[in-house]
Amino acid sequence: MTKAKSLTKAAARSTTRKTGKPKSRVRSTPSLKTTAKPDTKHTRIVAMLRSPGGATIAAIMTATGWQQHSVRGFLAGVVRKKLGLNLISELTDKGRVYRIKDGKGSSAAAVKQAA
Repeated sequence: MTKAKSLTKAAARSTTRKTGKPKSRVRSTPSLKTTAKPDTKHTRIVAMLRSPGGATIAAIMTATGWQQHSVRGFLAGVVRKKLGLNLISELTDKGRVYRIKDGKGSSAAAVKQAA
């Protein structure tokens, strides 16, 4: 008897369903953000690299809480490849210092893409 009850319930459900076309979903237009997020790790790193003194991997590690290999990956993958910035490194008495040299890539677009 349970089979008969379940069949009748299933038949009742299928007949009560609406067979018309579903209403099309209307998407709201996303609000355009004019400014990037003010304090993200990406913007902090790019700001550190744009400073005249540059930044060491150790300084970026303390600012972000990342490990050394993550900082190197960010410099190669995001700063150089994704953002297309001209990242140079120099060996100084403090160690290897990285900085962004102006001339390649748009600075405003780069900061917005990083965020």
